[in-house]
Amino acid sequence: MRSLILSSLLFTFALGAPIGGVAILVKNTPITLYEVTQEMKQSGTDATKSADALIRKKLEQLEAQEKKIVVTSSEAKEEMQRMAKQNNLTVEQFLDAMKTARGISESDLKAKIEESIRGQKLYSSIAMSKMAQPTPMDEADYYKLHLDEFSHPDSYNVTMYVANSAETLQSKIDDPMRDVANISTKDENIPTKNINPQLAQILNKIEIGKFGPVLPNGKDSFMSFYMKDKQNMVTENLDTVRPQIANMIMGEKRSQVLNDYFTRLRLSADIKVIRLP
Repeated sequence: MRSLILSSLLFTFALGAPIGGVAILVKNTPITLYEVTQEMKQSGTDATKSADALIRKKLEQLEAQEKKIVVTSSEAKEEMQRMAKQNNLTVEQFLDAMKTARGISESDLKAKIEESIRGQKLYSSIAMSKMAQPTPMDEADYYKLHLDEFSHPDSYNVTMYVANSAETLQSKIDDPMRDVANISTKDENIPTKNINPQLAQILNKIEIGKFGPVLPNGKDSFMSFYMKDKQNMVTENLDTVRPQIANMIMGEKRSQVLNDYFTRLRLSADIKVIRLP
C-alpha cells in the first residue's frame, strides 16, 4: 500500500512540470524543459520542432532498449576515425573542424555518432529485407539531379553575419532590409582550399544572393553567410564520386524506412506534452 502511494506521488510530481522541469513524457520517460531549451539553441528551431526531434530521439532510444541494441565506445571511436579519414583529416583536425564550422563539441559529436550507429542497428533490426545496391544508372541519375553537390568554386565571396542569438539573426535573414541591432557583419573571400570539408559543404549549398542556415560558431554566438559570388566552378567527375553517391542513395533509403517506422510508432505510443518553453 505504501509502495502504491509512493508511486502515485512520484507520478503526480512528474506531471508537475514547473516543479519537476518535465516538458514531455514518452512512454512515461521524461524529456525535460532543459533538454528542449538546449535542442532549440543547438538546432536554431522553435520549441515545437525541437520537441518533435527529441520525441523521435527518445522513441529510438526506447526502441533500442527493447531490442537490446547497444553502441560500444570502441564502435563510436572507430566511426569517428573513419569520418576523419574520409575528410583527409586527423581525428584532432576533424574535431576542430566540427567545433569551428558547426559549434559541436567532442562529447556532442560522440553522442551524435552513437545515435547514428544506433540508427543503423535499428534499421537492420527493423527492415524486413535487404535493400538492393544502386545500379550504375541509379548513380548517374542521382549525379545529374544533384550536380551542385559535386561542384565547387575556387573561392566564395560572402558577407558573414554574427549575432548572440539565433532568433536575432533569423529576423535579419527573414527581412534583410530591416535594421536589426546587435548584429555584426564582415565581408570575406574564402578560398575553398583553406577551409574544412564541412564548411565547404555548407557554403556550396548556399545560392548566390541568398543567406545560408543559422549556425553556432563555437563562440557562444551564431553566424550566417550571405553568398555574394562563387568563382571558377569545378565539377567532379561521375566515376570519382560513385562510391559517395552509392552511400548517399543507400542513406536516403534507410532514412525513409526509419522515418516510416517511427511515424507509425509515434501514432501508437503514449506521449504527453505537458508544457514547452
